[in-house]
Amino acid sequence: MSATTTLQIALPVPLPGCFDYLYQGTAVPPRGARVKVPFGRRTLIGLVHGSEPSTYPKLKPVQAVIDDAPILPDELYQLCERAARYYHHPLGEVLNYALPTLLRQGGEAQASQEKRWRITDRGFHVSDEQVSRAPRQRQALQTLREHPKGLTGAMLTALEVPAATLASLRDKGWAEQILLDDAPAIPREVLAQAPLPANPQQHQAIHAIQDAQGFQPFLLDGVTGSGKTEVYLQAMAPVLAAGKQVLVLVPEIGLTPQTVQRFRQRFSVPVVTLHSGLGDRERLDNWLAARDGKARILIGTRSAIFTPLANPGLIIVDEAHDTSLKQQDGLRFHARDLATWRAQQCDIPVVLGSATPALESLQLAREGRFHWLKLSKRATDQGRPPIETLDATLAPPGQPLLPQSLQALKQCVSEGRQALVFINRRGYAPMILCQDCGWQAECQRCDSFLTWHRSEGSLRCHHCDSRQRVPTRCPKCGSSHIQEAGSGTEKLTELLEQALPVPVIRIDRDATRRKGSLDAHLARIQKGEPAVLVGTQMLAKGHHFPRLSLVVILDMDAGFLSADFRGPEQAAQLLLQVAGRSGREDHGRVLLQTRHPDHQLLQLAASGDYPALASALLEERKLAALPPFGHLALFRCEAMNLGKAMEFLQQLSGIPLPPGVQLLGPVPAPMEKRAGRYRTQLLLQSDRRAPLHQAIEALLETARSLPQARQCRWHLDVDPIDML
Repeated sequence: MSATTTLQIALPVPLPGCFDYLYQGTAVPPRGARVKVPFGRRTLIGLVHGSEPSTYPKLKPVQAVIDDAPILPDELYQLCERAARYYHHPLGEVLNYALPTLLRQGGEAQASQEKRWRITDRGFHVSDEQVSRAPRQRQALQTLREHPKGLTGAMLTALEVPAATLASLRDKGWAEQILLDDAPAIPREVLAQAPLPANPQQHQAIHAIQDAQGFQPFLLDGVTGSGKTEVYLQAMAPVLAAGKQVLVLVPEIGLTPQTVQRFRQRFSVPVVTLHSGLGDRERLDNWLAARDGKARILIGTRSAIFTPLANPGLIIVDEAHDTSLKQQDGLRFHARDLATWRAQQCDIPVVLGSATPALESLQLAREGRFHWLKLSKRATDQGRPPIETLDATLAPPGQPLLPQSLQALKQCVSEGRQALVFINRRGYAPMILCQDCGWQAECQRCDSFLTWHRSEGSLRCHHCDSRQRVPTRCPKCGSSHIQEAGSGTEKLTELLEQALPVPVIRIDRDATRRKGSLDAHLARIQKGEPAVLVGTQMLAKGHHFPRLSLVVILDMDAGFLSADFRGPEQAAQLLLQVAGRSGREDHGRVLLQTRHPDHQLLQLAASGDYPALASALLEERKLAALPPFGHLALFRCEAMNLGKAMEFLQQLSGIPLPPGVQLLGPVPAPMEKRAGRYRTQLLLQSDRRAPLHQAIEALLETARSLPQARQCRWHLDVDPIDML
């Protein structure tokens, strides 16, 4: 006989708390199972949170139960609850974020019967002469030989193997398709490749991680080129041998293919990825493989921290200082912090690796709360190249490169080596202006200038992505004397192609938009032929270019002069990360063009002494009670006019707050107008977390009750990274 139960359902709506629904049946769905329920005029997919008696008179019934068992394991559900509490975000939206898209839509939690292509016995014995007139078939056979377990269609597409070529191989009996379940069994030996020799510092770090019992946070503080990845690989080996899983977080998709390749070369266990570049079906399959224990190594970007693991053994966060690990919309979480929380819940070690650790992590290590592992020397015998500062005020008009920099580039390529010119600015020029009246092309929706993208013939805003044509005459005075000011990656590439006899490879978001284009560029660089790379911060992290011996860095001053207190820290991190690409296997050289060569913090960064720079910045932060010596939360409001946004926050600022909490504002945001909306903000500051979170609760409660809340958009950011 069925009974009626009241279920609390967490729904993906921007409202706090759970919602009560009636359920009639003998088996009450467990916590974490998905159900389908009516919500207003919509039907939503939610997760069961619990069952308690309700005081509401007319409850709606649950329409359908989708899962008999929890879709999220209890450990991961608890992580979502903790994130919802800490970031003051609705639990239903946090749980929804943790699910792949197909599960959010109510799809079945079953892996697809996807097929793999693999080489046949006949295909193994095909000689190059037999396919000498079919280069695509020869390349496809070579690719399949290198992956005897087979490759999925998505993998082959990424490797640029055409479907027509595979069909031809199948017709000849040289290749075949198999179901994933029929793929060869994984061998017991986890190592597919012998580890590299470790130096004493690496050896000490590897054994410290391997010997850790239960939860232990590590900060792996290693200079660029010190072999942090090798430490990860050797620390993972016994974890994988024990049948456990390893979760590796990387900051950007661009780093994923190289990382995956290195891990697959070292280990014979299944490696899967999770990032926004995957299709919905592939993402769900990889998510399920991790949940069911079939995937032993999971590599992903920040959202991968919410992936269920059947038997977790180790969590690694690579480039742990990187700001892209912080989500900047919706659930504004920091994957570095959630990785530590999750390791604590699972009672396993967590390793935060960085050449330039975030000051928060560094302070935790100094206080002894993190085990501090230092790699102060490069894995090779090469020392870190010194950073030479050049006074950019001496640059000729319209010429972004100083003569010394151009001469160094010519010498580098003449010696058969590679060079990198770094400028963190896309497009041809950051602005265009009228020489007669001084008019400048500005975005009508943002407080910013429009960037000239000459290759596509448009002016583009890098904040709201609005575009417009390049005017032939000044819209203010009618003059035809319109000229660009400054330089971007496009202009630098053009100038270097005219000045140098070697290929110039541009790597930025525009040049790598097509799928597989970034991998193709990186493969070209790895060949080691003389070339010059021109790129943005996409090239700053995690890449190993053995033949690169010269780095020229342009326009790094803005970060050191930023109004944001995090500006100097982030600028120094980027500077040292870029400089670290040079001279990894031979002598290197780094040239820094700056208009402020006497700036104290820039001099400290240029000396390569990040610990001294960090100490100086930490001292400043301590005096101002800023993170890591204080805690912040940012309320930001956006409205179609500035008055409404200010009025909303002014009403919030009038409520009483707990002792020890300072409220700064309301004030217009540093970028007052963005995407057509005016932005204002309140900053909460406290030296203790508890009163800060009490203040946040009071502000949120008031904000939800104000009539103005419906006339503007507002959000909360706990531990904000972006203050602008």
